[in-house]
Amino acid sequence: MAERARDHRRDGKSTSDEAPIVSVQAGTSPTALDPIIHVRVRLGIVSALAVEESLTFNELKRRLDTSDGNLSVHARKLEEAGYIEIRKSFEGRMPRTDYSLTAGGRRALQQYLDHMEALIDRVRE
Repeated sequence: MAERARDHRRDGKSTSDEAPIVSVQAGTSPTALDPIIHVRVRLGIVSALAVEESLTFNELKRRLDTSDGNLSVHARKLEEAGYIEIRKSFEGRMPRTDYSLTAGGRRALQQYLDHMEALIDRVRE
């Protein structure tokens, strides 16, 4: 199976945050995967929010083991796509950011998972 060309470091790890794209035969195209969700951190965000009503910035940061900046950038991309809602407030004098999955985000995640299952089925044939 062919893999999309990507930059790799000397230790063999990818320099990209995106997962490799695997070619499959007609019927289920990996290139049709939602590019908004098909990034490790963004998939982690929507997956975590699919099982929790909402999570704070710090809760998501701990669960995904990522930096403040990385989480902020990916969350903003998901918000722009309408997949998550971000609410900012204060708890006393401390700022608080809460995230929740929108109905559109839930549908997008379900379509993504359905597509991945179809790809897996095709590869196993």
